[in-house]
Amino acid sequence: MTGDAIRTRTAERRQVAALPWRRTAAGIEILLVTSRETRRWVTPKGGRMPGRTDAEAAALEALEEAGVEGAVTREPLGTFRYLKVLKRRAPRWCVVSVYALRVEVEHDDWQERGQRERMWVSRDEAVRRVDEPDLKALIAAFEG
Repeated sequence: MTGDAIRTRTAERRQVAALPWRRTAAGIEILLVTSRETRRWVTPKGGRMPGRTDAEAAALEALEEAGVEGAVTREPLGTFRYLKVLKRRAPRWCVVSVYALRVEVEHDDWQERGQRERMWVSRDEAVRRVDEPDLKALIAAFEG
């Protein structure tokens, strides 16, 4: 193993994400939000939280970033990796565990409303809009 491989592995940050979803007459829909800095379409995600399970933390991220609440799975659907690029810091690889969240309440106002857009889209459209290949695969395989 090279020094670079060791550095990359130890530099990975663990995060959690929610995959907010609902079932309509047309099928499964996924709620995506824009990221604050790059404005890409993403799932609500953030860091792990002391005192909360990863599933609880994912549900809280969905409330803060997308203004939705609902039933979250206890086990993740899977994981994906992405390179987090911030303006004033070095890029860092993140490994994200994704938890399905069946949306039961959608708030008109929420904590990050002024910082993000949210949009319900079909599962196929969600796959097209997100960038990360492993997240695309998780969404494409999701059955609700």
